[in-house]
Amino acid sequence: MSAQEYERARLFFAMKDYSTAARILAEVVETARESVAARLLLARAYYHSAQLTRAEAELRRVLEQDPVESYAHLMLGRTLERQSRDEEAARHLRLAEAMGAGQV
Repeated sequence: MSAQEYERARLFFAMKDYSTAARILAEVVETARESVAARLLLARAYYHSAQLTRAEAELRRVLEQDPVESYAHLMLGRTLERQSRDEEAARHLRLAEAMGAGQV
């Protein structure tokens, strides 16, 4: 993973330019497929830029790599809620709560 590109994406994310952050992070994730941190930040950028289908896909990939990533469960629950998929969301929100995750 290009640490420089990852940091650049974090800056765009911090400035709330989520679409630009997502574009950069998508490239970072392509070269560093195993990076849970980059993939989770990409999912967050997608979530905040209302690219919910993409956010869901990235969060599911995070959970495939790390099934006990509580924040990914929380975000997936919130993402599913925003898509009016409350029944699916409830499972992930319960898991996140049980694991002690905070709020999105």
